[in-house]
Amino acid sequence: MWLREQDGDPPSPLFPSRNGGHLTRSAIWRLVVKHTTTARARCPSLAGKNITPHALRHTAAMRLLRAPTPVDTATIALWLGHETLDSTNKYLHADMDLKRRALDRTTPTHAKPGRYRAPDRLLAFLESL
Repeated sequence: MWLREQDGDPPSPLFPSRNGGHLTRSAIWRLVVKHTTTARARCPSLAGKNITPHALRHTAAMRLLRAPTPVDTATIALWLGHETLDSTNKYLHADMDLKRRALDRTTPTHAKPGRYRAPDRLLAFLESL
């Protein structure tokens, strides 16, 4: 429906500015601030969060990586407009949950899956050093 209203021409902006052109960076920032303010009024837990256009891009990329059927990194790189996979791979390095799931898949068959918790005695010894 939206694409029909916008004429659906592939080179046309999906979300045009008031004059029909591409949104500028500052216009996107203003929209994010406007809608974040509205969202915070209904969801107080957003009050301490730093919501920026980049944070929204990062969140979208991470959700694609964490999807039940994950999207491959090369596709995400194309979708984000990254010139190289190196830029996209930074998302992988920053995701501790993704690392934990990868380690869980390598757990030996006789071991209990999950994160290792050192005994209090060991922690006390290490802290005494």
